[in-house]
Amino acid sequence: MILFLTFVAATLAITFWASRQTKTAADYYAGGRSFSGVQNGLAIGGDYMSAASFLGIAGIIALSGYDGFLYSIGFLVAWLVALLLVAELMRNSGKFTMADVLAFRMSPRPVRTAAGVSTIVVSIFYLLAQMVGAGALVGLLLGIHSPAGKAWTIVGVGALMIVYVVFGGMKGTTWVQIVKAVLLMSGAALVTLLVLGKFGFNLSALLGQAATVSGPKANPGAFLSPGLKYGTEAQGLAGKIDLISLGLALVLGTAGLPHILIRFYTVPTAKDARKSVLWGIGIIGVFYLLTLVLGFGAAALVGKTAIAEGDAAGNTAAPMLAQRIGEEIFGSFGGTVLLALIGSVAFATILAVVAGLTLASSSSFSHDLYAHVFKRGQVTERQEVVVARISALVIGAASIGLGILAQGQNVAFLVALAFAVAASGNLPAILYSLFWKRFNTVGAVSAIYGGLVSALLLVIFSPVVSGGPTALFKTADFVIFPLSNPGIVSIPLGFLCGWIGTVLSKEYNAAKYAEIEVRSLTGVGAEKATKH
Repeated sequence: MILFLTFVAATLAITFWASRQTKTAADYYAGGRSFSGVQNGLAIGGDYMSAASFLGIAGIIALSGYDGFLYSIGFLVAWLVALLLVAELMRNSGKFTMADVLAFRMSPRPVRTAAGVSTIVVSIFYLLAQMVGAGALVGLLLGIHSPAGKAWTIVGVGALMIVYVVFGGMKGTTWVQIVKAVLLMSGAALVTLLVLGKFGFNLSALLGQAATVSGPKANPGAFLSPGLKYGTEAQGLAGKIDLISLGLALVLGTAGLPHILIRFYTVPTAKDARKSVLWGIGIIGVFYLLTLVLGFGAAALVGKTAIAEGDAAGNTAAPMLAQRIGEEIFGSFGGTVLLALIGSVAFATILAVVAGLTLASSSSFSHDLYAHVFKRGQVTERQEVVVARISALVIGAASIGLGILAQGQNVAFLVALAFAVAASGNLPAILYSLFWKRFNTVGAVSAIYGGLVSALLLVIFSPVVSGGPTALFKTADFVIFPLSNPGIVSIPLGFLCGWIGTVLSKEYNAAKYAEIEVRSLTGVGAEKATKH
């Protein structure tokens, strides 16, 4: 509790300081574009390494072995798409939100409406995962196992998140993410070194014990081979297709995530945007290698049965591993201290990521929907920021309610759904807008709504929502779509809808495309755009 409260007090102090520095819309939305490439790289790492990364992936590896590690690979490879196709071009072309890029060469109101709706939906999906992780984590630390107790935990985390965003804006959120990234890397590295030291820094010995302790009794080696979670005999072909669908969503989703895209606007130049992504990749790459040891370490030292008893979805595997390795090396008190340390780091992770997500969605509502759609640009910066703060309250409340409903789901899995929705709706519109001359308003709106609606419908009629013990509605059964992740169907549909909408419409503005092409590639004109 002392470590918890110390971190919360420190981050609230940062938020208070940031609130004194936040005077304009550029300060609130983009931190005044005052962060260096290294600082923004750390913040990107802090934003990206969420509860899904730390709690969810470690848990899914501990429960499913080899198949769980595919989440780590997918999340990491996704950054190459963001770096090569999106980062620098988005920073040069936009102002505060994803919709700025789309609306530049198209009819702004329908495009901003579609982009704003998509941003809020994706952010709420992602927020779900963080809220579920918070409930599981604090429940473990405080010995709260009842759903009602975890629900109150989710309410508390949501309230803190709202405070960070409403008062700190992007400056406060970014500094919280930088602090959190350093803490998370330090904590994960410490536990990794202790686990490897336990096995004489012999990775084969670690994997062997993990298979023996947590693998199927009839065939322990299956724990280290594909097919334990996806592609089992019971699943048949659907399991294999589900794995491909998951991979597509993970690899393509990052470049469409609103809270990641707005990070590119916080740096002063395109060079800093490139540098920040390279630093982000370095930090994230090392971290996902650490998740391999954390997941298999939990399987070897805690065991699949004990992990599942603590949390059926495996979300508490990393803190349980920290407690076990601490007890074995430093005794009972050492185990408690290490558990508190890792728990505080995980809590910091959740707070930082939910703040970034809420900021992205509230910014989109105020800047895109309120300022440009409802008020047609006739609004002051002060009014815009006030609306952003009010919308942060509403979005925070919605995510608290949905997070309580989604308890029992693995957080890495929930984030994979958010990635699928982002890749289906946002990514086709962004890529078409940056690279296709013919793309127009009807195409952009069709791509966003087509991908978004198809992904949501497929999720609603999938095993995620009904038809099983891990579903949101356990007693109901209205499963039509057999896959847990909709990406393999909804992502191509998003691109197809964008293409059909474009070719059916005669609208085409060659001059605007030429201007955004020059701006996105060179940065010329971007500085001027950011000041208005």
